[in-house]
Amino acid sequence: MSDSPSGLSKAVWTDADFPVMGWHDCRIHALSVAEDDDLPPARLLLDLDYIVRWVDPAPRQKYFTFWIAPATLVFEQTWDLTGDIGPLHGNLEIADLHRLDPPDERPYPLWHLEGHEFDLRFRARGFRQYLRTPPQHVDRQVLTMTERGGLGFAEQAFA
Repeated sequence: MSDSPSGLSKAVWTDADFPVMGWHDCRIHALSVAEDDDLPPARLLLDLDYIVRWVDPAPRQKYFTFWIAPATLVFEQTWDLTGDIGPLHGNLEIADLHRLDPPDERPYPLWHLEGHEFDLRFRARGFRQYLRTPPQHVDRQVLTMTERGGLGFAEQAFA
């Protein structure tokens, strides 16, 4: 995959990859708080369009293009979920994702999902992100529902 024009090196990412990842302007299409059969803790799942690569404008062009893949971002063992959503005048787009040191003696970090019109904070052991299809090269920062195959929380990568 590393020879791909998208620059993608793998289809499953974890919190170990956090320093080289970025979620700026990634669109969240759906959010779920789910519990496994062995209740709690919960899992926070996000169905999003992950921007794999921003492409500089071609000569005589003024706009970026993007390599984007539909992805499932799963935070494991999530608790203390707090935040605000809205008022929504558009869609949920991520501004940044921060991993902060634990504020107490509990071992898991505090995560801060900062959005343009929302703000979520929670504790979680870590995450996995699954790119569900190969990235597509498009001229906007979001895929259409047809391009992304609808909504989904599949925890399986395309490769």
